[in-house]
Amino acid sequence: MISQDTIVALATPSGAGAIAVIRVSGKEAIALCSPLFKSISGKELKKQKSHTIHLGHIIDDDRILDEVLISIFKGTNSYTGEPTIEISCHGSTYIQQEIIQLLLRKGCRMANAGEFTLRAFINGKLDLSQAEAVADLIASDSEVSHQIAMQQMRGGFSNEIKALREELLNFASLIELELDFAEEDVEFADRTQFKDLITRITKVLKRLIDSFAVGNVIKNGIPVAIVGEPNVGKSTLLNALLNEERAIVSDIAGTTRDTIEDEINIGGIGFRFIDTAGIRDTEDVVESIGIQKTFEKIEQAQVVIYLLEADKFLNAQSKFIIEIEKIKNKYPQKPLIIVANKMDKLNATELEKLKIHLDKIEGSVLQLLSAKQHIGVDELQNKLLEFVNTGALRNNDTIVTNTRHYDALLKALEEIQKVQYGIDSGLSGDLMAIDIRQALYHFGEITGEISSDDLLGNIFANFCIGK
Repeated sequence: MISQDTIVALATPSGAGAIAVIRVSGKEAIALCSPLFKSISGKELKKQKSHTIHLGHIIDDDRILDEVLISIFKGTNSYTGEPTIEISCHGSTYIQQEIIQLLLRKGCRMANAGEFTLRAFINGKLDLSQAEAVADLIASDSEVSHQIAMQQMRGGFSNEIKALREELLNFASLIELELDFAEEDVEFADRTQFKDLITRITKVLKRLIDSFAVGNVIKNGIPVAIVGEPNVGKSTLLNALLNEERAIVSDIAGTTRDTIEDEINIGGIGFRFIDTAGIRDTEDVVESIGIQKTFEKIEQAQVVIYLLEADKFLNAQSKFIIEIEKIKNKYPQKPLIIVANKMDKLNATELEKLKIHLDKIEGSVLQLLSAKQHIGVDELQNKLLEFVNTGALRNNDTIVTNTRHYDALLKALEEIQKVQYGIDSGLSGDLMAIDIRQALYHFGEITGEISSDDLLGNIFANFCIGK
């Protein structure tokens, strides 16, 4: 995992483009690249200052491969914390491969997935949670996921954990010292201050753990299931939300035989809408399978939109109310939005009557719209945003999005609660010291102060090559 090789990889996406960037990192990076570069001004590359850019040609013996710009990063003043060269060449796939093959022949090795960032971690340029945030930043596809990744990469989460760990470590040292003087029955750690610290750590850990509920949906998108009877306009609503013809729309009931999914960004939050097969009794085997999948998708969704036709609801209220109650009873924890579609077919009197009857259905959010006419669709999107607790985002609080961090925080909280019990019960310092050490271990897992090759391998294996 940890080697002294000089590594090379394409740092930009594969394929043809205007330019491509090839990154070389390692102790011999500059010495290795220097004889392959002929500067326009005749300068020798290895004699140039760090953080400078030079125009010239990459040459393979007497053959010119390309005119390039080379950036030099000397010493530890680079992303990886070791000498680094970045070659900006033309984006032809042929040129990219020719330069990389040349570098491999001259002694470089192809970088493994995430190896540049792994070296940055090993060389102390980033801690482990910041390194993981690099992958999140690359994968961010919305304003909010980008904001969270940037906050974590800047060290917001790491700093909070490190501060707690340092305070706890100081008290742990004092308690360990007490064990050396057990026969004298002395206390070096002020128990009142220690209790206050444990209370404060517990509060912070619970806040971070609770933030994962928001962070997880922001990172992965919020799944929203659109359900209802056949031909009520579910596919039309999906198309209106996406602002494109994603789903087939037909007057024939039962057109949607399978679930259709697509994502959009609303207010910086990713929502994954799932258009499901219409729920009804049917003898059609294929349609029955689609209906079964509908209930599976409701299980997976975090928000459910129950779509009904406004005029049909006025004529058969009890039937729809029974169906709505079934969904509410089966999925009591899921927010339910009742949407009356095709409101454009009703006159003013009928609309008022509809609102009165819908208001009687308790525990649900109500919305009137016409998916076909695109009336009320923006209002529905705003309603969906209300289900996302963005208070922590507005306050720029730390939000946990990583499952590994979440698991470590849960384990740390469990150990801290054992310490709390020990203080309240007057347990001896040697027993509390065991739990404190375990809590410190789980804190260290997050920032990488405690790590194994297996853990690092699992984390960086998910990175792209070249990062």
